[in-house]
Amino acid sequence: MGERLAKWVIRHRFLIVVLTVVVVMLTGSGARFLRFDSDYRIWFSEENPQLQAFETIQNTYTKYDNLLFVVAPKDGDVFTRSTLSAVEWLTQEAWQVPYSIRVDSLSNFQHTRGVADELIVQNLYTDAYNLSDEELVYIREVALSEPLLLNRLVSNRAHVTGVNVTVQAPGVRTDLEVPEVAEFGRALAERMRRKYPDIEVRLTGIIMMNNAFPEASLHDISTLIPVMFLFVIVVLALMTRSIVGTLGTVLVIAFTVIMTMGLAGWTGIKLTGASASAPTIILTLAVADCVHILVNFMHAMRAGSDKHPALVESLRINLQPVFLTSITTAVGFLSMNLGDVPPFRDMGNLVALGVMLAFGLSVLFLPAFIALMPIRVKQQQTQGDRAMRAFAEWVIGKRRFLLWGLGPTMLLLIAFIPLNEFNDEFVKYFDESIQFRRDTDFTTQNLTGIYTIQYSLNSGESSGISDPDFLTKVERFTQWFKKQPDVIHVNTITDTLKRLNKNLHNDSPDWYRVPQRRDLAAQYLLLYEMSLPYGLDLNDQINIDKSAIRFVVTTKSLSTRRTLEMVDQARAWLLENGLARSGDVEGSSPNIMFAYITGRNIKSMLVGTTAALILISLILIVALRSVKLGLISMVPNLLPAALAFGLWGIVVGQVGLAISVVSAMTLGIIVDDTVHFLTKYNRARRERGMQAADAVRYAFSTVGMALWVTSLVLAAGFLVLSQSAFQVNSGMGLLTAIVIAFALVADFLFLPPLLMKLGSKGLD
Repeated sequence: MGERLAKWVIRHRFLIVVLTVVVVMLTGSGARFLRFDSDYRIWFSEENPQLQAFETIQNTYTKYDNLLFVVAPKDGDVFTRSTLSAVEWLTQEAWQVPYSIRVDSLSNFQHTRGVADELIVQNLYTDAYNLSDEELVYIREVALSEPLLLNRLVSNRAHVTGVNVTVQAPGVRTDLEVPEVAEFGRALAERMRRKYPDIEVRLTGIIMMNNAFPEASLHDISTLIPVMFLFVIVVLALMTRSIVGTLGTVLVIAFTVIMTMGLAGWTGIKLTGASASAPTIILTLAVADCVHILVNFMHAMRAGSDKHPALVESLRINLQPVFLTSITTAVGFLSMNLGDVPPFRDMGNLVALGVMLAFGLSVLFLPAFIALMPIRVKQQQTQGDRAMRAFAEWVIGKRRFLLWGLGPTMLLLIAFIPLNEFNDEFVKYFDESIQFRRDTDFTTQNLTGIYTIQYSLNSGESSGISDPDFLTKVERFTQWFKKQPDVIHVNTITDTLKRLNKNLHNDSPDWYRVPQRRDLAAQYLLLYEMSLPYGLDLNDQINIDKSAIRFVVTTKSLSTRRTLEMVDQARAWLLENGLARSGDVEGSSPNIMFAYITGRNIKSMLVGTTAALILISLILIVALRSVKLGLISMVPNLLPAALAFGLWGIVVGQVGLAISVVSAMTLGIIVDDTVHFLTKYNRARRERGMQAADAVRYAFSTVGMALWVTSLVLAAGFLVLSQSAFQVNSGMGLLTAIVIAFALVADFLFLPPLLMKLGSKGLD
């Protein structure tokens, strides 16, 4: 079939080249419809229980998406006229942030005090430049003693303060809405720096995190893809020593990426931090098919064959293995659809599509292009060919040592897999070269945290939040959380009610406690709400019928294990103390969602990997017409990922969201080397009647150099991806490169001795 296809391609070479260009232009035009989804919720499927719990809270109360301006005066004192004036100015200007519905700061904090039986509610301060020294002292005392401000909007050292903007965007075009808010925030921060040069301003919050995802991806696209393209060109030029071969391969790669991303645009696939890495991965994988066809083509020409017969022979012996590797690679990436992370599903689908497009271009466009172009090759054996023959003799001579030496060593390395533990901190998805990460780290160290645990605590009845028994339990829950070492702040309505109770008892400290009469608590809340200005109501803390309250805990940047431990401890407390109703016991927030997603995804990906492995093995059994060779192929297909995770356990020891997909993703990649080696080995045994050792020599001589080059390009491509500032991509890239390196070791040093051992017993 390969021979007939090659002759047909050569006969219609001009038409194929022209049609390819036309198809690429038509499909590639869909790229104009591509857009980024900037919402972190895209990382979770609609069925994700943690996302559902969080959305329930968001829909019950005011949404918690925010933009936090962190104000740090260079003199280290927030409570000066100049700094308080700057905060006052920023608070007023922050209302202009697109889609803003609330602004909270020191200046507009609704301070309460009692005068006789009257409750006075007003901004903590106004007209900061004209404040007296006594007023400055009073403002400091109030702010540093107010639980709703301390470690939330002002640091305990009074050296940093914040202005928090709550944003409620329509959510129709997050690719436009989020950047719009982020850019306005940055412009406002810059205006403040110019107006108040002695004040440092930083930006963080959910909005800036959402915006960091597409920015990191666009940076990768603009930097990593050109680097990878340059590397591929250099390697191909050195390997083939052919301008035509190199140019043809570069065109195949470029056409594959253009067509894949164009089809993504036509089908409405959204780009995310993960799916945006698809072009880099496709670029890397598309090289492999071209290399195998080119290596055998150049080998035939160096042996004295003319161009067209050399192309025919190359396609004859490569069509089946190239098709098999493309199918198995696609199966590996398609298995990512069984995972729980939509962006990785999109990435898997895009790469699978790209791999099959690359196959079509490699067996149609590349031979047609080479047939059209003039090409000359010297008739000589290359140094690489000689080196591969020598290496094959060494492997054959050392087969017993390699088989029995590598086997136990590999098992020892695999034994370190349990050293890996789940850990995901979404802030650390971005390295310190990204401004969001630096600003968030500064905020966590100096003011407050971005990690939260949120609850909707239900009293069980309308207006039940005024029930003293309910409020007492909430207050005890508050105090329990405040005693936890990793907690920075607890935002609860009981702190407001305690302050109101004190205010309406002549500001006596003895009355700073939860009201013990239901009617009083209800009156306090009504009186307070009626006194609040527009935009500063209690809708972010109390639901419509006053049956439930939002309870928000702000923590330090915690590991996955510690986050889940705290959530489990809180659940146990709620159940033991009678504060738990339906849904109340489950804490929810973005960091909790990310904490659960790695474990959930690994479990689902184990199913996907197993299914892919079985399917790939069945494909190889049918293609090789050998059950035993199909089963043998499982060894070099399973070993590399296991070895890589063992090494990862020793060196890193932490498995996050990105790492959870590597086993399934790499299975489709590393099987390529196994397929090419086994098909050549099988051809030697069946067509040429060779013994096992001679068949291994034949496999090394015909495919060894191509495997070495493709492995080098693949590993380098993923190492380039490991330089991404987005940790999800960088971690995935690094571990995948390690897997590919181990795959080369398994296919070059372990598979041949295994074949000779089993082949000598007639098992193949």
